[in-house]
Amino acid sequence: MAAEKYRLAPLDLAKLSPEQRSVADAIMSGPRGGLRGPFEPWLRSPVLADRAQKLGEYCRFSNSLPRDLSELAILLTGKRFRAQFEFWAHARLARQAGLPDDIIEAVRLGRTPKFQRPVEKVVYDVVTEYFATNRLSDATYKRAIDALGEQGLVDLVGVVGYYSLVSMTLNVFQMELPPGEKPPLAAPRATAAPKRAAKKAPARKKAAAKRRR
Repeated sequence: MAAEKYRLAPLDLAKLSPEQRSVADAIMSGPRGGLRGPFEPWLRSPVLADRAQKLGEYCRFSNSLPRDLSELAILLTGKRFRAQFEFWAHARLARQAGLPDDIIEAVRLGRTPKFQRPVEKVVYDVVTEYFATNRLSDATYKRAIDALGEQGLVDLVGVVGYYSLVSMTLNVFQMELPPGEKPPLAAPRATAAPKRAAKKAPARKKAAAKRRR
C-alpha cells in the first residue's frame, strides 16, 4: 500500500489571515512550541482551531491524571483510530512520562498489556470497554471512580474525546510522519466503496410491464 500523502497544501505563515495568525501565535507561544499534528488543518477554521487548541492544552498538559496514565489513554485512542502520527508522537511522550516499553508495545500490537499497577488496568479497561461497546458497565465505572475519582474520570473522558478529534483530523487529511520514520501501526485494510442498493420499480410499473408481454 502506498504511503498516504498529506492532502492540504502547506500553509504559508506569512499569508495567514489575522484570525489565523492570532491562533497560530497562541499555539506556538504555548507549551507545544509549534504547529505540528492537527493544527495546520484546523487553522483552515480558525475559531475551531482556537477552541480545540485550548481544550488540547488542558488535556495534554494540565489534566488531573498522572502523565503516564494520560499518555496510556492517548495511545489507546491512537491505536483505535489507527492514527499513525498520533501513535508515533505519543509513544515517545509516553516513555518520557514513565510508561513502560512493554505496555507501549502491547498497545501498538493490539494485545492486552501486563500491568504492574491496578490503576493502569483501570484506565485500559475504561478506554477499551468504551471503544468496544460505546458504554461503560457499572462495574468498570465503580472501579474508575474508586481509582481516579470523579474529576479523574471526567478528565479521562476529555482526553479520549479530544484525541479522537485529533485522530480523525490526522486521518482525514493524511498527516505524514517526519521523513525517515516508519508507521508504527499496521495499515488499515482497503475497503470497497459501499454498493448502492438497486432501486425497485414501483408496483404499478411492474404490473404494466407484465400486461405488455
